[in-house]
Amino acid sequence: MNLIRSIRRDIQAVYEHDPAAKNAWEIFFAYPGFHARQFHRLSHTLWNWHVPFFPRFVSHLGRFFTGIEIHPGAKIGEGFFIDHGMGVVIGETSEIGDNVAMYQGVTLGGTSLLKKKRHPTLGNNVVVGAGSKLIGAITIGDNVKVGAGSVVVTSVPPHATVVGVPGRVVEVRNPDTETVEKLPDPVWEKIEALEKKVAELESALKKTQPKKRPTNKR
Repeated sequence: MNLIRSIRRDIQAVYEHDPAAKNAWEIFFAYPGFHARQFHRLSHTLWNWHVPFFPRFVSHLGRFFTGIEIHPGAKIGEGFFIDHGMGVVIGETSEIGDNVAMYQGVTLGGTSLLKKKRHPTLGNNVVVGAGSKLIGAITIGDNVKVGAGSVVVTSVPPHATVVGVPGRVVEVRNPDTETVEKLPDPVWEKIEALEKKVAELESALKKTQPKKRPTNKR
């Protein structure tokens, strides 16, 4: 009964995040993210039972049919949604909370070769944009938004928005007052200062150049 309830929650998650979803039949038969989630349910159960070989084999079948690779050891909460999904990779020690949305090309990767926690932990209600790479045993807090194409290698506090390469927090939302605090961007400020300095140097250089005299034509 819990399994049926959980699958229904997966279908509801598609409705919540994808306005293109028309009905449950379409989701059940034509959404690779939904299929990948069900493959992982089986592989993760076999993994927890310490069954040899078959957890990875089921995971490999899921990758073959959906283009989404989820290691059977990864822990995933309720209401997980992967939109489109091609190229998504979720590593062995990844932990994903409830109501997390993820888009195509996302990687939850590791940097260590040791058999320990080496992949990211995502809190609840996290949105990870297309092509983002979250690397290492970092923690992404609740209600965080990761911009498309970001490379995140450090932990992110709750209610934050992170963008860029490497990823940096650009704003933090206060859930109590619904206000947004914009954070300074030192990289962009440095670029603006350099552009201003270059413009000043170009202007000074033009002033020092002698004016060309017109040549007399006979």
